[in-house]
Amino acid sequence: MAATFTTRPRWKHWDSSTPAWGGALGPTAQRRRFMSAEERDDNPPVCDYEGSDYQERFWEQGGRAYEDGAEAVALRRLLPSGGRLLLEVGAGAGRNTPRYTGYERIVLMDYSSTQLAQAQARLGQSEKYIYVAADVYRLPFVDGLFDGATMIRVLHHMAEPEKALAQVRSALQPGAVFILEYANKLNLKAILRYLLRKQTWSPFSEEPVEFMALNFDFHPRAVRRYLRNAGFSVGRILTVSHFRIGILKRLVPTRLLVWLDSLASLTGPLWQFSPSVFVRAEAVGSTAKAATGAFFKCPACGTALPEAKGGVLACGNGHRWGVKDGIYNFKEML
Repeated sequence: MAATFTTRPRWKHWDSSTPAWGGALGPTAQRRRFMSAEERDDNPPVCDYEGSDYQERFWEQGGRAYEDGAEAVALRRLLPSGGRLLLEVGAGAGRNTPRYTGYERIVLMDYSSTQLAQAQARLGQSEKYIYVAADVYRLPFVDGLFDGATMIRVLHHMAEPEKALAQVRSALQPGAVFILEYANKLNLKAILRYLLRKQTWSPFSEEPVEFMALNFDFHPRAVRRYLRNAGFSVGRILTVSHFRIGILKRLVPTRLLVWLDSLASLTGPLWQFSPSVFVRAEAVGSTAKAATGAFFKCPACGTALPEAKGGVLACGNGHRWGVKDGIYNFKEML
């Protein structure tokens, strides 16, 4: 989601060495050493798009019809034919939500309540859509609830990707399909820049590179390892956005570029050199399905939450969470 915003995304729990927000990505973007396991704590940094015009500025006015079309093709190829309940992690303003037509109900989850309000304005309030503001590192859902999940253009904001993926896995039933997109460190541009000594970090090493505060590129082997460690089997892989070059997007019709990308993406199982990679994974293991009627749990203590009363969900330990204008807010307790 890296771009220039009228209101810039914020991040929390970040140390003083974090480079300041630098606007649109560029070849001189800054990076910081990835945290070791010993340095991680219970409060990973979170990128907050609260109040940003990301959907309008980045997608609708940003000249990214090609990227949007290429991602739509990838989702059509990877999505199952149908399902009961889908978790859309990092749903934002609901750009991809209408593409999940096979699911009976969809939970749009994002850290930003204003992004969810935009999604709600676009999609409306109905039984089909549930809007939830929450932290991916502390998901407010009981274990084994969902039979599908997606995480598109989100992992690149994760300082602790394995922790985030483990949270998603806990919310899924065994056999649930999980579609993950990530920013690829091993892309052709990065390889050429490294070989020409235009950048210092190696695209061939497996550690993530943070080229800007809370903006990470990941090596394909590392992501596959993250998924397996979190309890997923790795299935089909598609490479996406091969032609993310300004002059090509200006000169070549968008439909043609999307079609060419759809052909190139089929090489995903062989190699991954595109800037974006999609993976279809499946939840493995023996997690029990959620009990009938169970849905939310308290992200502070993990106990099951009853239905909201008077716009409030309260657990037995006294933690209270609000519901306002049709959006569940698990970011901050009441």
